[in-house]
Amino acid sequence: MAPQTHRVAALPGDGIGTEVLPAAQRVLDIAGERFGVRLEWHEFAWGAEHFVKRGRMMPIDALDTLGGFDAIFLGAVGTPGISDVETLWGMLIPIRRVFDQYVNLRPIRSLPGIDSPLKRAGDVDLVIVRENVEGEYSEVGGRSYRGQPEEAAYQQSLFTRRGVERVARFAADLAAQRSGRVTSATKSNGIIHTMPFWDEVVSETLSNHPDIRLTSVLIDALAASLILQPSRHDVIVASNLFGDILSDLAAAMVGSIGIAPSANLNPVRKHPSMFEPVHGSAPDIAGLGIANPIGQIWAGALMLEHLGHTDAAAAIVAAIEATLAAGVMTSDIGGTATTEQATNAIIAALASAD
Repeated sequence: MAPQTHRVAALPGDGIGTEVLPAAQRVLDIAGERFGVRLEWHEFAWGAEHFVKRGRMMPIDALDTLGGFDAIFLGAVGTPGISDVETLWGMLIPIRRVFDQYVNLRPIRSLPGIDSPLKRAGDVDLVIVRENVEGEYSEVGGRSYRGQPEEAAYQQSLFTRRGVERVARFAADLAAQRSGRVTSATKSNGIIHTMPFWDEVVSETLSNHPDIRLTSVLIDALAASLILQPSRHDVIVASNLFGDILSDLAAAMVGSIGIAPSANLNPVRKHPSMFEPVHGSAPDIAGLGIANPIGQIWAGALMLEHLGHTDAAAAIVAAIEATLAAGVMTSDIGGTATTEQATNAIIAALASAD
């Protein structure tokens, strides 16, 4: 039987993205050979270098180009000398919003062999469902009286009923496949309009899922609870800002943001979804060959799962776990392996699995 083929746009981006993305492609291609999947890669050299040459992070017609793919596989973007406003609003945020990738999915799990600061709290296994296209990261706002003593900046959050309903519904459906528990992050005791609205819509939406137990927790208490009692939480649904912060906190809890993946999903599959590691471009270690490839490889597993290849995705995660259990780790998680050595070990574990 001919393998099932998917066209994937590969965007290595900047810094260590150009190292870990090719490493992940090797793993995904080998998994594909084993499970009857062919990923047809199309690489685009967009990012900081493109900005230096063209004044843009990506071409004017980039979104039209990307729209024709089954998925987008991103490394990392950003470099010293170019502001985060350019890198985020010139590339990542337009992709997420034009393709309505309204769920940012971040699984957080303890992995074998990694010395987590939360060992005493037991194993961590939870998922953060972050609203990904509105909320606090809105374009509504501005600056007044620039350069004067009364200079002011103002930013308006944007929460829509549709936006909150659909991310809450996604979280409920996910929880139904897991423990049936959803924690909603809020701050309705201090943010008097958007957060009570968030609470109301989440509660109304989950009332249609009687099998789901909803707990609403203030964001400051939730951050503390994640550290002290992570097992209290399974699926966490959060606004754009709160989900962003909680995701990085939770990734650090299990050892390193270098191992954490994320998926920017368009659940209705009208547009391509985008898969990327949580870590940034890490220019301080770029070119040294020591970047951790696990976040990128795991993001690739999420991509395969989204494309319908759950067996291949599970095999990759199992190979990551076997590699870590064998003690093969990069320096960020206490080891000495290079990017290539860690990747080769994962490939070997994948090849040797039953």
